Amino acid sequence: MRMSLRLPYWEYVRQHRPVVVAHRGAMAYAPENTLAAYTLALQQGAEAIELDVHLSQDGVPVVIHDHTLERTTNGKGLVGDHTFAELRALDAGGWFGSAFAGQRILALGEVLAWAQGRIYLKIELKTLPMRYLGIEEKVLALLKKWDMEEQVEVFSFDHPCVRRFKALAPHIPVGVCYTGDVGDHVALARYASAEVLHPQWMGISQEVVEKAHSAGLWVDAWTVNDPQVAKTLADWGVDFLKTDDPVRVREALGKR
Repeated sequence: MRMSLRLPYWEYVRQHRPVVVAHRGAMAYAPENTLAAYTLALQQGAEAIELDVHLSQDGVPVVIHDHTLERTTNGKGLVGDHTFAELRALDAGGWFGSAFAGQRILALGEVLAWAQGRIYLKIELKTLPMRYLGIEEKVLALLKKWDMEEQVEVFSFDHPCVRRFKALAPHIPVGVCYTGDVGDHVALARYASAEVLHPQWMGISQEVVEKAHSAGLWVDAWTVNDPQVAKTLADWGVDFLKTDDPVRVREALGKR
């Protein structure tokens, strides 16, 4: 399946919510944050892909979830302590299964080039607990290079980082990610100049969704793998459902 992205990100969301977002790609079926997982997510009908960005030692935005390499590659140590060439030499797929051996850590620019005109992206800046100086500027430069500014949202657990990115790119939607009881969800978004709330699904209620919508905000739930939970959140009006399994969630929602 190849989506035809005739609509800017926000307009697509308005017309198709809840939008099914493949969390790190179709990671229930393929190694997370690899081209294999992204390609499969597209084939399975995901409407957007969520991915995670760090900076290599030589300043290249790279796509990997953890700050360390051990869980999802055959490397060791911190992502930020390795050059892009060193990261590129690692196997990022064999841990998931022998069929995926040889999958590589991707540069963000490669993912943007692949996704352009194909699928929407939600890009998480992984700046906690360590700070990558200049990551906001580098990501924005790549979005401009690949003409992806109307096809993405940028978000983070690091809310000052979200503010910095929004100051650089007021036209690109941004979101705040969080867990637990934060009290006033709307105030959290306002602090970061964000349009999207990214609470863990267990922290969402119909009241949270209604207050967010009344304030002009959108709600993105993570990580939703249970079909019944997906249906309940959809009934409450949640706008995005991040999932490891786009197939099950799309089926639960009756999306074709």
